[in-house]
Amino acid sequence: MKKIPTLFERDWSGDRSRVTREVHPGCEWVPAGDGDATRKLDGTCCMVRGGVLYKRRELRKGEAAPAAFEIADTDDETGKTVGWVPVGDGPEDRYHREAFDAGVLADGTYELIGPKVQGNPEGVKGRHVLVAHGSYKEPDAPRDFDGLAAWLGGRDIEGLVFHHPDGRMAKIKGRDFGHKRPRG
Repeated sequence: MKKIPTLFERDWSGDRSRVTREVHPGCEWVPAGDGDATRKLDGTCCMVRGGVLYKRRELRKGEAAPAAFEIADTDDETGKTVGWVPVGDGPEDRYHREAFDAGVLADGTYELIGPKVQGNPEGVKGRHVLVAHGSYKEPDAPRDFDGLAAWLGGRDIEGLVFHHPDGRMAKIKGRDFGHKRPRG
């Protein structure tokens, strides 16, 4: 999965964790009203391809790739490379295996969420699950800077991913506006 651009430009001259009002080039379709807004889940990105489950892996600049690593994208700004590695039999992949039903899930990308993933910000009870990206539509989400800043500030979600019919995507998180996610 290629890196999804943030809807607004980062404040590279100030606080890089914040966004400015300037729309990121190539994302103008979002404020124009095109595409669908979906909830961004806070878990671990996975992919199913040909009945095999892969987990996303990020390599820092200069870090050696593990065996069977498939490059998906390299970020020129950070020097990080992202890609996929097959889920293995080791204890570090037990929650991936718990959530995966081979032959049942269609090829595509998913988010692994559950009690032992990222501190469980999604509040999943019981077993770990794989949720298809784009599953939770947010049709009432605003598309302008002020509207998104206010809307995300009052919700217990990580953020939004906008999906264009031609496959383009753009994301925005509450923390891009300085919000801490309320729990609960």
